[in-house]
Amino acid sequence: MTLDIRGLSKFYGTWQALKEIDLSVGESEFVCLLGPSGCGKTTLLRVVAGLESFEGGEMTLGGRDLATIGARDRGFGIVFQSYSLFPQMTAAQNIGYGLKLRKRPQAEISARVEELLALVGLEEFAGRLPWQLSGGQQQRVAIARALAVEPALLLLDEPLSALDARVRAGLRSEIRQMQKRLGIPTIMVTHDQEEALTMADKVVCMSAGRIEQIGSPADIYTRPATRFVADFVGSSTLLPEERAAGFGIVPPAGQSGRLFALRPEDVLVRPDATGPGRVRSITFLGNVSRVEIDWQGDVILAETHRLPDFTEGAPVTLSLQPGAGVWVAP
Repeated sequence: MTLDIRGLSKFYGTWQALKEIDLSVGESEFVCLLGPSGCGKTTLLRVVAGLESFEGGEMTLGGRDLATIGARDRGFGIVFQSYSLFPQMTAAQNIGYGLKLRKRPQAEISARVEELLALVGLEEFAGRLPWQLSGGQQQRVAIARALAVEPALLLLDEPLSALDARVRAGLRSEIRQMQKRLGIPTIMVTHDQEEALTMADKVVCMSAGRIEQIGSPADIYTRPATRFVADFVGSSTLLPEERAAGFGIVPPAGQSGRLFALRPEDVLVRPDATGPGRVRSITFLGNVSRVEIDWQGDVILAETHRLPDFTEGAPVTLSLQPGAGVWVAP
């Protein structure tokens, strides 16, 4: 089934939190809503879940009008960042709770719980209470509970933000592989661009209640459509036309007034005693070094995959990789 959202708007009093949202989520598709705090991504997820109303537009799932279907009857699975497990219930009881509410036979519940415990790798922890589990294990239980009712749509609201970096990276991969295996259409809210780029089939970049761009992770990163996307997803140097001309770059016909977005990995830095650039700073990041260069009135970002053979304050010259950069809306 496909989720289709057309012209959706959401108001809180006179403040418009969502502005004419158009979005489709196809069968088995993993969609990430990406953006800074306050951009509307969680509000959109809550509207889809039925936890918030909406004032304009329409939303259908497989042709069914969701405006006429309450949250309990939509058959969606929801996972929040806070786990929201019942503290007095074991992992197995938490997973089976939704099935128990639906008055499924106990044998069916037990079989389903056993299956899901195996799916999330917690067979040995079935009898433990939430406080006896790590954060990553608790979130696995929350995901299994959401999957227990065989949801038509899985909704994840920043499910990894409360976990430490190592656990988050591992669980990120597990969630993606699990979603692929089960084929459940999924929407995940995140402010973490790395999560969105590594997990999603489709990334929806949001800002101030609007969708700035929808595309594959590769499209969003390599072909940002707007200044916001170029600046929020990854790092970019944004140059006006006259500055881009210094690199021999001119905008296509009819695209005057746009900005040239240049990714740091596309900038080549070479020591040059007579070069017009000056190294402002070098930041060692482990696998790369981030370099800031004062360049003819601009600060250009560059990256090198090894320790650079120049120091802060050194004169340098710059060149660009073939095909580097893209023109974006201001």
